[in-house]
Amino acid sequence: MELTYLKTFREVAKRGSFTRAAEALGYAQSSITTQIQKLEESYGAVLVERFGRKMRLTMAGEALLQYADDIVRLHEESKEVLSTQSKGTLTIGTIETLAAFFLPPHLQAYRLSYPQVNIVIQPGNEPVIIESVKEGALDVGIILDPPFTDPELHSCILREEELVIITSPDHRFGSFDKVQVEDLENESMILTENGCTYRAMLLKVLQHNHVNYTLSYEFGNLEAIKQCVMYGLGIALLPRIVVADAVQKGELIAVPFAHPDCKFYTQLIYAKKKWKSKAFTGFLELVGGANHQN
Repeated sequence: MELTYLKTFREVAKRGSFTRAAEALGYAQSSITTQIQKLEESYGAVLVERFGRKMRLTMAGEALLQYADDIVRLHEESKEVLSTQSKGTLTIGTIETLAAFFLPPHLQAYRLSYPQVNIVIQPGNEPVIIESVKEGALDVGIILDPPFTDPELHSCILREEELVIITSPDHRFGSFDKVQVEDLENESMILTENGCTYRAMLLKVLQHNHVNYTLSYEFGNLEAIKQCVMYGLGIALLPRIVVADAVQKGELIAVPFAHPDCKFYTQLIYAKKKWKSKAFTGFLELVGGANHQN
């Protein structure tokens, strides 16, 4: 509140009149008088004195005016700096899949617009990322999940990610247009790490439909999974973006997994109470997270 009083005080000093200051600021003259009185009470000094119809600053008023000019100037500078802030650190939590196959082109484009922002990528699974965003440990989370909502978070669906069953080129699924859950009977499965959302979906669907399978391997590394599938050690469920290059080269076959629960989306989340700097807003706009927020 005292910042407003200081601005009023500067205007009074500039105009040499409460009346003209009131006209310039759009206040009632009584409001100007009250603000100056409160300022004098705060500083314990008389700031303005009248000589007939004239008004002039006291010695205390002259001294305060210099500080008032500096305070108002610094306040305006701080607003300008914060409104155009393009420095600092942006911390993004995401899973390996999106860190490797979704984020890189966006990070490249972001670097061109905000070269002075340091970007930190924190790997994790979806529950850890969500909790870290809520706690403020992460600025942004990018997750792969069914449509996600939380009362504490803004969430935005960026795009759907098709999940596919990948096999070696000589596998029987090579002739399939799509794979149904019953087609996985007695297959050797190579799974992602525990905590992966699409792994959990697959296991739930297999159990619900009483489909027998063999768990051959579990890996926390996508490249290891792809290599094992190439060598015929089993099949795996992965997002198509992970295997697109290998499929194009003929090293793998990718067949859509047809199941109503198999609807996964890349989604951006951040806390509703998060302060948005220009650099933060720029990232949201770049990846499409500034639109369709929940």
